[in-house]
Amino acid sequence: MQKPPLDPDVADAAPIDSMLTPYDHEHLITYLRLIDADAEGADWREVTRIVLHIDPTSEPVRARRPFDSHLARAKWMTEHGMRRDEDLLKSVVGPMHCS
Repeated sequence: MQKPPLDPDVADAAPIDSMLTPYDHEHLITYLRLIDADAEGADWREVTRIVLHIDPTSEPVRARRPFDSHLARAKWMTEHGMRRDEDLLKSVVGPMHCS
């Protein structure tokens, strides 16, 4: 399986499917960055600017929705999605860490 891109553009809303989607595979690194930022208590506006490439100052309404939906999807993936997709996990951390 091919590794996900490091810094892809994001949609205005993350998927809400009950299974992992191609978008999820492509945005795995984005999701991990959001989880890390959330754990560190980073300001959502800074995270949105850096990780999602949306300026919350010039687009405050547009900025919040992608942040909220992608963070929610990232949390869902850590609780449900990645456990169902060992290939996705291996593409990021390598096969040795998934055994």
